[in-house]
Amino acid sequence: MRLFILAFAAGVLALQRQPELPVWPLWALAGGLLTLPGWRWPGWPSRLLAIVGCCALGFAWAGWRADLRLAEQLPAAWEGRDIAVVGVIAALPQDFSSGTRFEFVVDKVLTEAAVVPHRLQLSWYQGRGADAAVDRPPLRPGERWRFTVRLKRPHGNANPGGFDYEAWLLERDIRATGYIRPDPPQRLAEMVWQPDYLIERLRFAVRARYAEMLPADRYPWAGILVALAVGDQRAIQGDLWTTFNRTGTTHLMSISGLHVTMVAALFGWLVNFGWRRVPALALRLPAQKAGLLAACLAAFVYALLAGFAVPAQRTLYMLLVAALALLSGRLIAPSRTLLLALLVVLLYDPWSVLAAGFWLSFGAVGALLYIGSARLGEGRGWRQQVRAWGVVQWAATLASLPVLLLVFQQFSLVSPLANALAIPLVSFVVTPLALLAALVPWWPIAALAHWVLDWLMLFLGWCAVWPVWQAPVPPLWAAVAAGLGVAVCLLPRGVPGRLLGVPLLIPALFWPVDKPGAGEAWITVLDVGQGLASVVRTREHTLIYDPGPLYSAESDAGQRVVVPYLRWLGINRVDMLMVTHRDSDHSGGTASVRAALAVGELRSSLPEIDGEPCLAGQRWVWDGVVFGVLHPSAEAYQRDSKTNHLSCVLRIEAGGQAALLTSDIEAPDEAALLARDAGKLAADVLLVPHHGSKTSSTPAFLHAVGAQAAVIPVGYRNRFGHPKEAVLARYEALPMTLWRTDRDGAVEIGLGAESVTLTAWRRAYRRYWHDK
Repeated sequence: MRLFILAFAAGVLALQRQPELPVWPLWALAGGLLTLPGWRWPGWPSRLLAIVGCCALGFAWAGWRADLRLAEQLPAAWEGRDIAVVGVIAALPQDFSSGTRFEFVVDKVLTEAAVVPHRLQLSWYQGRGADAAVDRPPLRPGERWRFTVRLKRPHGNANPGGFDYEAWLLERDIRATGYIRPDPPQRLAEMVWQPDYLIERLRFAVRARYAEMLPADRYPWAGILVALAVGDQRAIQGDLWTTFNRTGTTHLMSISGLHVTMVAALFGWLVNFGWRRVPALALRLPAQKAGLLAACLAAFVYALLAGFAVPAQRTLYMLLVAALALLSGRLIAPSRTLLLALLVVLLYDPWSVLAAGFWLSFGAVGALLYIGSARLGEGRGWRQQVRAWGVVQWAATLASLPVLLLVFQQFSLVSPLANALAIPLVSFVVTPLALLAALVPWWPIAALAHWVLDWLMLFLGWCAVWPVWQAPVPPLWAAVAAGLGVAVCLLPRGVPGRLLGVPLLIPALFWPVDKPGAGEAWITVLDVGQGLASVVRTREHTLIYDPGPLYSAESDAGQRVVVPYLRWLGINRVDMLMVTHRDSDHSGGTASVRAALAVGELRSSLPEIDGEPCLAGQRWVWDGVVFGVLHPSAEAYQRDSKTNHLSCVLRIEAGGQAALLTSDIEAPDEAALLARDAGKLAADVLLVPHHGSKTSSTPAFLHAVGAQAAVIPVGYRNRFGHPKEAVLARYEALPMTLWRTDRDGAVEIGLGAESVTLTAWRRAYRRYWHDK
């Protein structure tokens, strides 16, 4: 049974790595035919066939579920058009600096002939131009509204080491995103009485009570209490996640399996305690079974309150399997209970394998079960208990190491120390108080929970200054080898060969940084939406050419794209940060990059930024690669007030090949470059000026550059309409290959080899849900 479930899980995982959706009925048929002999005839040959069959069934199950979900699409013809819909706010609305974002279930489409998916993610902006709805009333889950919306198909930035937003939308069955138009929205019903909407309204009410009891301006940790009570992780301020990541306590700051278990155990014990004191009840049902049923009910309610995340699901299913076994009089091994929970999770949500929390959750519990019978029953004295607790921390930390290196390229060295205090304090003090304050909204209870967090955050802040192990993303085989090494290292004492697990960890821990050769340059134009962020690397140096746009007051491309990409590469320091000009779509990520990375030299055309100004004629050589600034001139700083005219233009030459990075220069700047020295503009690759705007890319300039390839950094269906049709036609008429970040994702350019190479992230690492 264990091998069959693991094979099914392997099939589900294999499907999620496919570039295109396969013909799943053939896999289902093959799986069924192969699995049948394993159930009917004994022996390893038939069992081996059954294992392969279970893998095929898992592959087919995930394929069938994906086929059903992808069948519902927003037609391309209806992107960007006004559509009137009626539906219900289906989840907690999330406020951000310029509006509110929420999930919306469509009941009826009012626009004739329009085809709209049933579940959308909508943004209601406030004070943002003609398309903004100025007077935005409070929104609550369960309300029915009539909206006029503009939608687009699911699309996210595609970068190495980046978050796959399209996969996240697919898992949540969100098949289109969009925003509310100014056409006056109408609230049609205060509440739609369905169980899922009632749960979301309850979560909303709890969050609102906390906002009243603990205003965020005076109680900085109130968001943590909301996350522990209702699973709303977005209530936690963004900078706090840096502290949790550096201390390895991220798993505690939301509703985890440990919290669900604690609540279930407490509620079950209370029911058991009271039940056995009422003889009439005890005669009808033993108190032990009554307490067990109560614990399962409490776990189910708390999991729903948590938003039914994977850790809560896993714990709930384990408790239900264990409860069914006890109620039936059977004993099931803990490992089988965990695997049955795994099977239920994958049947319910086959996309859960894409989340790091899935692997961390099942990996940590599996490691504890792996060491439990051999180590944690050694005596009952306080020394044995302390030692057992240390072993638990060691096992959980070691088990999470391969996943953390593969997904986040770092892990906290101080994690065991931080968790030794944080786990009992959060699980047995803060979380019960947070839940009690949710049930009994009395300020002293919430304030007490916040006061405990004050002391805990002081301790975590001290731990956060300790070093964090960082390494480039290891290949998959190295992560798998590290997992095997963890299993060997956690073998019971006295088993020979435990130290043989250490060499298996070394490739993942010390995987070398991939570097260009001497005299070569690698340029990555990142996909940051409507804006520009790019990274240039030579053998021993790194340059950031613009850190990307500011998305909102809460986030920017430096934090969400540039820094994760550099950590994916294993780079913690950049030698130069060049901020080409003031526009926020180019400079918005500056603060985040400077806060997260060590920056050597800073160059820009912004007088308020410390560092050296960009100036035509500047030149330097790194590892045989020549860098030259061609614009702006000294006269431009005195003459031009428009920021685009001061854009820093950088030419990079390696091995006789060149790339020209032009930022947002416009036609007058192109003319000035041609007048100064047209010969210096010749390049093999051109970063298209101003995202393909009609104000740039003059024919004379394109002729002087003579590039064989051009890259347009542009956002999907951006509000400026870039690139303009006339400009696109101008490029397409030339003998060059055109690349676009909205279509191709991040574009990687190689200079200095035998020929110029360009690769697109969406093409090289395509998944079946991309652009669907």
